Amino acid sequence: MRFFAWAPSRALMTVAATTGAAMSVGLLGAAPALAHVRVDADGAVPGQYAVLTFRVPNESEKRALTTQLDVTLPNVMSASTETMPGWTARLDRDVAAGTVRSVTWTAAPGTGIAADQFALFRISVKLPDQNSLSFPAVQSYSDGTVVRWDQPAAPDGAEPEYPVPTLDMSTTAGDPHQPATVAQATVAQATAGDTATRWLAGGALVVAAAALVAALLNRRRS
Repeated sequence: MRFFAWAPSRALMTVAATTGAAMSVGLLGAAPALAHVRVDADGAVPGQYAVLTFRVPNESEKRALTTQLDVTLPNVMSASTETMPGWTARLDRDVAAGTVRSVTWTAAPGTGIAADQFALFRISVKLPDQNSLSFPAVQSYSDGTVVRWDQPAAPDGAEPEYPVPTLDMSTTAGDPHQPATVAQATVAQATAGDTATRWLAGGALVVAAAALVAALLNRRRS
């Protein structure tokens, strides 16, 4: 009986590397970029009331505190802020137009969002009758640094360095009277389907690589 010492060929190594890279890209693409100011509103429907949640991380390389957050609102008709220990909230109202133009959260002296932490800022508003809304934000730090989150997405869809917080309600905008629970279920199903598709694609790549390895082994043995 003859035994053969087998070493992977350059082609096989290239296929394996390509397969691993493809899976890595897929998984990284599925993970949301959380290191930016973001806005979310579960079950939001255009023209209806919703609770907006702004997720604000501290990105200071000097480990300064985040002490203030200013958010421009798309002229909402009604707004009220949630009580937040250690912070005060101020609404800028346009009395003549009957709208709210912005909201500013300010930390008490000596407090704020520390390095490696984040905070959630919530405000209840009546949304305009639009499927997509932008909320330009300004994040201020205790060392005087100011970061403006107001850049739109690039024409190719790439995310800019300081993306503007955007609320997309196109998936729940079909019926303005649709219950929030139904809207949430629709979004959840869509997200689950997308995740499943990514994992299936990654599995197919692994199977293809294994089949190629088996074929090369059989060729060498013959």
